[in-house]
Amino acid sequence: MRLAVAQGQQVKGLTYPNPPVGAVILGRDGNVVGVGGTQPTGGPHAEVVALAEAGERAAGGTAVVTLEPCNHHGRTPPCVDALLAAGVAAVVYAVADPNPVAAGGADRLRGAGVAVTAGVCTEEVAGGSLREWLHKQRTGRPHVTWKFASSIDGRSAAADGSSQWITSDAARADVHVRRAAADAIVVGTGTVLVDDPTLTARLPGGGLAPRQPLRVVVGKREISADANVLNDDSRTMVIRTHDPHEVIRALTDRTDILLEGGPTLAGAFLRAGVVDRVLAYVAPLLLGGPITAVDDVGVSSIARALRWRYDSVDRLGPDLLLSLVPE
Repeated sequence: MRLAVAQGQQVKGLTYPNPPVGAVILGRDGNVVGVGGTQPTGGPHAEVVALAEAGERAAGGTAVVTLEPCNHHGRTPPCVDALLAAGVAAVVYAVADPNPVAAGGADRLRGAGVAVTAGVCTEEVAGGSLREWLHKQRTGRPHVTWKFASSIDGRSAAADGSSQWITSDAARADVHVRRAAADAIVVGTGTVLVDDPTLTARLPGGGLAPRQPLRVVVGKREISADANVLNDDSRTMVIRTHDPHEVIRALTDRTDILLEGGPTLAGAFLRAGVVDRVLAYVAPLLLGGPITAVDDVGVSSIARALRWRYDSVDRLGPDLLLSLVPE
């Protein structure tokens, strides 16, 4: 299953509106004979890719999939059809398909005599490559991750405004991987006016990643026509509002949104209750000063604090990456 998870992670950001699913086919002897991830829209799903690699070796074997095989005909035929035609003896999956249109694959497989096991590595999958897609299935709105970098005392810049670079090369490389998988990056006009960011996803060598997220600038101030965020590296949307709910509505066709704006925009999204995850890149620095990672979040006392719980804690070079979800 963890090999299937890795396959799903590799295609994350490339499959919209389909989920980034990974699949592995084991032959009769238990050895891996096929792997695959869901291809871009209109292309084959993960199971079909893995079955194509396995060929006749799939007969009597086991399919391991991160999401329950689909049982409906969309742009492609049901994956259940492909699994039955290949003659697999067993199917193992992590997460049940919450989409009522596509669900029912497990029952149909069982009805055809295939041994089905559900719930393997469910939390790992639901909190990994399928996190954002599952959120949209549940809520009908995009998943919003607020990403920021700070010193250990919560400062996003020194007193003179300098902020490059608070975190290490390893942390910044991780950010670019996440940007390449995201559907949109959101910043405020203040960030554009002060920092003039490009907001692109870059490869380790510095070149542009093959896939770039939509760049979204929020606010009512005018930005220069020469701003880096308006260059030809990717598409850009400017939304003239201060209302986070309007931003979410404008991006309703997206699934995975990274909020990278400054403290004012972050505070507005937190007050609006539309942040679903926090990714904090924390460097072992002390900066002091007035420039904090977030402004007012509407908390007047400890009793009214916005409570979060740690989803994971990882080391990136000298820095820590803290992932938090609402408590």
